[in-house]
Amino acid sequence: MGRNIVKSHPLSSSLNRRQMLRLAGAAAVIAWWSGGVGTADTVAADDTSTCVARPRQTEGPYFVDTRLKRSDIRSEPGGGPRKPGVPVTLSFHVSRWEDGTCTPLPGAVIDLWQCDALGVYSGVRDFAGRFDSRGQAFLRGYQVSDSAGRARFVTIYPGWYPGRTVHIHFKIRTDPDAARGLEFTSQLYFDDVLTDRVHAQPPYAEKGQRDVRNARDGIYRRSGGDELVLALTESGEGFEGRFAIVLEGA
Repeated sequence: MGRNIVKSHPLSSSLNRRQMLRLAGAAAVIAWWSGGVGTADTVAADDTSTCVARPRQTEGPYFVDTRLKRSDIRSEPGGGPRKPGVPVTLSFHVSRWEDGTCTPLPGAVIDLWQCDALGVYSGVRDFAGRFDSRGQAFLRGYQVSDSAGRARFVTIYPGWYPGRTVHIHFKIRTDPDAARGLEFTSQLYFDDVLTDRVHAQPPYAEKGQRDVRNARDGIYRRSGGDELVLALTESGEGFEGRFAIVLEGA
């Protein structure tokens, strides 16, 4: 018997414009952030916060429920060399919208999965025959949000593969083992100019120039991709970014 999953949906589908404006001005809720990223429990005291709903997007063909809990997803489980690429530290901040209030959502399971610098996913046989990486689990993992709704990953800037713009997949579940639970799936995107800059470097340059940019990607274009673009800042040899999302009915 299949699991009964309660899907979340963007707040704009259930809130009128006045409510959304009131929500945008609420204190002690979440927002896109800039500045340094420390541990998952570190937030600057002067952060300006806004409750932000995000659009759902397709899971795609490469999700594998590895149940692999780790923050740094760059290598195979148990050690081994890290996948080469520009490091990206990504912090999620997950909140819930319930009874007119936006509050942090602790205990949410956040899965992250993506391709490597050359467009290869782990753990699957590609439907187009480009690779067969079954038995591997690089660039996959999950974290559980803390009491403030935060979770932190270390990954690499993704490469590209034919037909898609550059992206990272994520899934948020309130309880993956429960018969009922909230599940929200979407994707993260990157500024095209920044991607061009990163992909001009090794090992990305080995694959050549990508064939799809954000505006030509069907999933990005049809499903609110401009609301899912990561704001990144330079940090050491890589980048860091924070992504805030509020889920309704969590």
